[in-house]
Amino acid sequence: MTLSAQNQTARPDWTRIQVVLLDMDGTLLDLRFDNYFWTEFIPQQYGAARGLALHEAQAELRPRFAAHQGTLKWYCTDHWSQQLGLNIAALKHEAREHIRFLPGAESFLVTVRQMGRRVVLVTNAHLDACAVKFQHTGLEKYLDEVVSSHSLDYPKEEAGFWTRLEKHIGLMREQALFADDNLPVLRAARAYGIGQLFAVAQPDSTRPARHIPEFPTVNSVRELLP
Repeated sequence: MTLSAQNQTARPDWTRIQVVLLDMDGTLLDLRFDNYFWTEFIPQQYGAARGLALHEAQAELRPRFAAHQGTLKWYCTDHWSQQLGLNIAALKHEAREHIRFLPGAESFLVTVRQMGRRVVLVTNAHLDACAVKFQHTGLEKYLDEVVSSHSLDYPKEEAGFWTRLEKHIGLMREQALFADDNLPVLRAARAYGIGQLFAVAQPDSTRPARHIPEFPTVNSVRELLP
């Protein structure tokens, strides 16, 4: 497998990598689940409880979601359970059949572990959301550590997350590789000095790959392997 045609010359320098920092949703797991969950499944549940058609519920929820994007509240299942009157964690469990690895992600994790690199999941997902996804996919067995932004009190989009992450895991930023599909997160990691950054261009397997000239880009993390 080759790197995306968007940036064919970009390759990690594995001789300089001691720790591999990986996002979960849209990097290892297919963002199709989250896109479906928040744009279809939750509006269906919300609308059913209030006598709204799907399009009416979507129109009502869209600006409420947008107002919090990039903040801890956006990623917090407890917040949305309170705001919407729904048990978000239970509903994630109910919709779990849509959760799956992105193509190549599981084999990438196996190989990186065999290479002897430390693998740390760094996610904005709430820990109860992580629990559902770990249970359904077995992702946790490939990880040395899991760090949720909710444990550090900052989303990955903010510098405070990276400062606290470095202290929390003993991170040597120049020896780290970080892959994520979220461009504001990657910009924050770049500003903090994380050594090697890669953007995932196709976080949702049902949608076309994005053109991302700002960062070295892969369609699948599998393409990062030597």
